Amino acid sequence: MPGTVLLLAAAPLGRGRLVDAASVLPVLGAVAPSALAGTDTAHVVELADPLDPQGVLTRLRAAAAASGPLTVYVAGQLLLDRRQRLPHLALARTTPATARYTALPWHWLRDELRLRPAGTTRLLLDLHADAETWTDLAERPLDSGHAAVVHGRIAPPPGRRRVAEPTYMQALAVLLRGGQRPPLAELHQRALDRIAGELPSNLVLTASAAGDPHAALSAAVRAGRHAEADRLAARHQEAAVREHGPASEAALHWAEVRADLAMFAGDPVRSCRAWLGVAGFRLASGHSPDAPAVESAADRAHHQWGRIEDPERARQLGVRLVELRLRVPGRREGALSDVRARLERLAPPG
Repeated sequence: MPGTVLLLAAAPLGRGRLVDAASVLPVLGAVAPSALAGTDTAHVVELADPLDPQGVLTRLRAAAAASGPLTVYVAGQLLLDRRQRLPHLALARTTPATARYTALPWHWLRDELRLRPAGTTRLLLDLHADAETWTDLAERPLDSGHAAVVHGRIAPPPGRRRVAEPTYMQALAVLLRGGQRPPLAELHQRALDRIAGELPSNLVLTASAAGDPHAALSAAVRAGRHAEADRLAARHQEAAVREHGPASEAALHWAEVRADLAMFAGDPVRSCRAWLGVAGFRLASGHSPDAPAVESAADRAHHQWGRIEDPERARQLGVRLVELRLRVPGRREGALSDVRARLERLAPPG
C-alpha cells in the first residue's frame, strides 16, 4: 500500500531561532520517497518554515487521514506558551510572547494521530528547546501519544548567538539516501551513532505504539464498518461512565473517540453534537475555557458544523455553537463572528 510522508521543518525567522530546521529539507528531498516512507511508493508533503498553525493543522489532518502507512519527520524548536506552559512547535512568526497564537500546540499533533491504525504511524523528531522548555521537559516529558512509534532527540539550547543544525535528521537523510531501508529502531541507532558527541546533553526519544481497543476501532473504520466501530466505542464509554462518572477523563475520552468516529463516517451532525457535548461537560466540571481539551473540542465542533449541509440542522447546532464560542473563543481570531455570519445566511427568508 502506498505510504504518506509529511516533512515539517519550522523555526522562528527572527532572533529567537535556535535551529536552522529548514536546512534539512534539501537533504531529505534527495531521498527517494519510498525510502522516507519505508514503502514501495509514497506521496511526500513538505512544509518549510510555515507561518500559520491552522495551515499546518490542515496538512497534518489530511496526512493523518491517509489509509496507508504514515511517516512524519519534524525538525524544529519547542517552547512553552506563557499562559498554560504547554509545549508548542515554533513557526516562522513565533516569539515567546505570541506562542499561544503563532506556534503549533504539540497536543494538536498528538490528537490528530491518536486514531491512526495500529502499527501504521512513525514519528521521527529532531527538536531543540529553549532554556525554559528544556527545564520543563525534565519534569514533564514530551507527550506524543500512543498511536505512533516515536524516535528522535531533543537538544538543549545551542548557546548564545548560535544557531544549531538538525544533525540527527541530517544523519537519517544520509543513511536513507544510501538506498538501504533498515528497521526503524536500527536506523535510529545508526543516526545516534553519527551524532554521538552531542548525545550526553540530549534527550533521546524512543517509544513503541500501544495493542489497546483503539486498534479494533481503527480496523473497523478502515473496513468501512462505521456502525460497528461506534457500538464498540459506546460500550467502552458506558463502562467508563459506570466506573468513573460521565465527566471523568475516561468517559470523556470515549466521547471524543465517538465524535471522531462520526467524522470518519461522514456524519458531521453527530460529530458536531458530540464535540459540543464534550466541551460542555469539561466546562461544567471546572475546566478553564482556555484549557487545551476545551479549546480542541470547541474547534472540532466548529469544524464539523461548517460541513453540515442541512440548513435546519445547521441552524439548531449553530445556536449552541454560538453559546459555546461566547465562553470559548479559541485561538483563531473571528471564530464567533464566523458562526454568527453563517447563521445569518442560514436564516429562513421573511
